[in-house]
Amino acid sequence: MIDLPEIAALNPFEILLDYERRSLAHVAGLPEQLDAPGLWRGIAYRLGDAFLVSAIDEVNEILMFPSITTVPGTKAWMLGIANVRGNLVTVVHLRGFLEGEPFRVTERTRVLVVRQASGAVGLVVDEVLGQRSFVDEQLRGVDVYADSPVSRFIENEYRVGQSVWGLFSIMELMRAPDFMQASA
Repeated sequence: MIDLPEIAALNPFEILLDYERRSLAHVAGLPEQLDAPGLWRGIAYRLGDAFLVSAIDEVNEILMFPSITTVPGTKAWMLGIANVRGNLVTVVHLRGFLEGEPFRVTERTRVLVVRQASGAVGLVVDEVLGQRSFVDEQLRGVDVYADSPVSRFIENEYRVGQSVWGLFSIMELMRAPDFMQASA
């Protein structure tokens, strides 16, 4: 630490550097720095009655439902394209694709933006429930979602008390031939 007489001899930049050095010495640890063996983090969301979680690195951004422009000649689940800060994002109704459900927007509707080689895709979900952390002991095989329309993209399930979270692979969804074929 710098003594009071020494501070008078420092320029403002050097004083700020000292403040930063001292404050970083007391940081308990940022979430990105806390890593425990067997700990897995994901983005949790709801799709109808299904509670799903996808790897954080699969989701680039979470948006409120944007204004979209429809694209003629596409399937009903392909809602259109949105201009997000100057970038075009293809917007897909995930429940519509998986379950054939009609599309409805509520105040909880969100869009998970996923980047892929051909551009950004926005997956419309019913609600985003935030970040969730799970430990290896909570990981189970697919049971609850085995007969669900989401099952083809569920790798495992995390069980926390009475709650079951399906581990939904967005990357597998992006590679599915029927997902890549949005034309009617």
